[in-house]
Amino acid sequence: MPVTYEEAGVSVEAGYEAVRRMKAYAEATFDSNVLQSLGSFGGMYALGEQVLVSGTDGVGTKLKAAFALEKHDTVGIDCVAMCANDVVCHGARPLFFLDYVATGKLVPEVAASIVKGVADGCSQAGCALIGGETAEMPGFYPVGEYDLAGFCVGLVDKTKLIDNTRVKAGDAIVALASSGVHSNGFSLVRKLVSMEKTKLDEYSAELGKTIGEALLTPTNIYVKPVLALIDAVEVHSIAHITGGGFYENIPRSIPKGLTAKIEKEAVRVLPIFRLLQKLGELEEQHMFNTFNMGVGMTITLPKGEADKAIALLSAFGHTAYPIGEVVPGDAGIELC
Repeated sequence: MPVTYEEAGVSVEAGYEAVRRMKAYAEATFDSNVLQSLGSFGGMYALGEQVLVSGTDGVGTKLKAAFALEKHDTVGIDCVAMCANDVVCHGARPLFFLDYVATGKLVPEVAASIVKGVADGCSQAGCALIGGETAEMPGFYPVGEYDLAGFCVGLVDKTKLIDNTRVKAGDAIVALASSGVHSNGFSLVRKLVSMEKTKLDEYSAELGKTIGEALLTPTNIYVKPVLALIDAVEVHSIAHITGGGFYENIPRSIPKGLTAKIEKEAVRVLPIFRLLQKLGELEEQHMFNTFNMGVGMTITLPKGEADKAIALLSAFGHTAYPIGEVVPGDAGIELC
């Protein structure tokens, strides 16, 4: 029987309802400097002619694989990636990062390993790790476990702020390849793959590595290539493919009255997703609605700029390729 995200313990509907209930409380604190943009990936606050763009996130239950394998030096990269990639979606250059590590019993060597990963991620994103919080809370977390979250702030000139207002019918949609599952969908992954060390250490010929290595592959950080791209071509919008996969994230980069038409056959699905689909007997739509499927970010830009964009992104060592175009319509996204 196919396994659903709901059966894995995640209620998408509860998430929507929680946001609906929280929204009014947050908006009651806004002043005239807060910039609201429908579908924005980061919080935006204007300071004169510049805009601060912030993002906060955690690594989620991907940490369970790190606990099982006792490998803690890369989850910090994931933490930075989840925040910094959101910030750069609006054309902002990440300035600084703060982390939060909470655990029941502090183990100095583990904490140092975690923060090394955070520092590595900050180096990749070109931002400074200027502080954080390490909380030791006895009895609150299971032995050997911790939580990891972070917060990033970036800066962009107001005239260069990227949202979805420049998107036009006929624009090309270019994919930036992911490195794997990244940091979303792991509650479902854990329903399909045992987080026991013996299972994670199994070699998979399908993957060309152990299952644990595939799952713990750090999230790609796209900041430097994307900032270079913004300087070189006319970028209309950017989407970071995180929780909710294609269906939840790509429409955020497309304005009302237009639709992202994605060619499924063009998407270079990574082997880890085919393995997960097989293990869970999951329908293709469910996969695209949960995972990044091999696409970590999409960039919408004039069709005539697509080849130049792909060449530039490739020069940074990232695989980039066209996966669709913008067409008239109100669907937001259409996979065909």
